[in-house]
Amino acid sequence: MPLPTIATPTYELELPSTGKKIKYRPFLVKEEKLLLLALETENAKDISNAIKTVLKNCIQSRGVKVETLPTFDIEYLFLNIRGKSVGEILEVSLISPDDGETAVPVEINLDDIKIQKDEKHNKTIKLDDNLVLEMTYPSLDQFVKNNFDFDGNMDMDQSFELIASCVNKIYNEDEVWAAADCTKKELVGFLEQMSSMQFKQIETFFDTMPKLSHTVTFVNPKTKKENTVVLEGLASFFE
Repeated sequence: MPLPTIATPTYELELPSTGKKIKYRPFLVKEEKLLLLALETENAKDISNAIKTVLKNCIQSRGVKVETLPTFDIEYLFLNIRGKSVGEILEVSLISPDDGETAVPVEINLDDIKIQKDEKHNKTIKLDDNLVLEMTYPSLDQFVKNNFDFDGNMDMDQSFELIASCVNKIYNEDEVWAAADCTKKELVGFLEQMSSMQFKQIETFFDTMPKLSHTVTFVNPKTKKENTVVLEGLASFFE
């Protein structure tokens, strides 16, 4: 006689990038094991691949391609799946900024963590009176491939490759140049022609891009001083 099947609940959320509602389920024990094994390697690529695998398994709505989702969608999705799987309260250890050494355990309710959007953010960049550059968000695959992180640990070549991978199209009143029809070398060459002011607009696109962010306030038990720490990006919530 076969063993019974355990029913798994489903939940719904809106993707921050599009507002589209999708259904998902919590991850199972076998998927949690996959994540833990990846975390033990301390290898960014292994961890990212494990997150992708879990998301593919847990997303119940059809037509959602994890590889092409913006990174902030992936982070938000994973955080919600994690919350429904092992609990909404997460404990992280934060270093107190006032002395730079005291580690303080802090509890965070995952339901309180949201994607922060900057009003200055714009995917369309006007390079001059005629030429316009339209950007798209980096996917998790692109982040891994380019060894990108928000600590600024990319070299110049990696930076240009990441930016080139996020170009959607270039256009003026008469023509449209789709990035999909260009080589990476051609796109990097185009970027290298820009003035510092034009390139600064691209940097602003990345700086103001929607991000997973949460502000935590806590008291250092040694100094008795109140500290405020801003956590950004998925990795910050699993330190």
